[in-house]
Amino acid sequence: MLPEAVHLALTGAAIIVGMMLALWIIHLLIRNAAIVDVGWAAGLGILSLYYALAAPGYPARKWVIASMAGFWGLRLAAYLFFARIIGHREEGRYVQLRKEWKNNLPLRFLFFFEFQALLVAVLSLPFLLACLDTRTPLGLLEKFAAGLWLVSVVLEAVADQQLNAFKKNPENQGKTCRAGLWKYSRHPNYFFDWLIWLAYAVFALGSPWGWLGLISPALILYFLLGATGIPATEAQALRSRGNEYRAYQRTTNSFVPWFPKKEQA
Repeated sequence: MLPEAVHLALTGAAIIVGMMLALWIIHLLIRNAAIVDVGWAAGLGILSLYYALAAPGYPARKWVIASMAGFWGLRLAAYLFFARIIGHREEGRYVQLRKEWKNNLPLRFLFFFEFQALLVAVLSLPFLLACLDTRTPLGLLEKFAAGLWLVSVVLEAVADQQLNAFKKNPENQGKTCRAGLWKYSRHPNYFFDWLIWLAYAVFALGSPWGWLGLISPALILYFLLGATGIPATEAQALRSRGNEYRAYQRTTNSFVPWFPKKEQA
């Protein structure tokens, strides 16, 4: 199993490295580095389908995880493509990166794009582990994980739709979305996105070496809470909305949805 797993992992990584190289070239032409986010999401969907096709595992297990990850990744890629690329200027996070990096921007962004490719390869571990598992039939843990995934995908899509509808209204320019799920969390999309990753890891947990799949939700949580997710998003929100966003921070949980606090007088 180990030689086959290594071969599949290396081949999958090579596919995504090549894809990110192509997207890096495109970003130079359109001057919008947010296309890396489209590649990140699409790459995860592509790898899940590749592992399902190439790995020797139990077909039902392979195609359940491939359907879950493939649908999620390609849906997110399409959403990001239309929400951040077509007809849009470069997102504030990447504008800020250009200001901070200043010199050798093409080379710096090349490393950034390829780091995302390697991250995709690591995060896809639950897909690979599940697709290598030849045991039958599907277990209760896998069925529970599929249910958790379905609920989380629906709620993430609801959060995305609510934010998109808010942004499309010209009257909301410069304001913070507090509608629907955004009333209970400043980043409900991130929270349900993390639950999706937890579902992938739980699905793979019963497979041989399945505990390695827990690396994925752990990494996602780190990036969301401490690195490129919430900190970068909120720094941009504070730059663009200032005190209005600070008031939102005081009343609304950052990550886990919960009832809002009352604004202190």
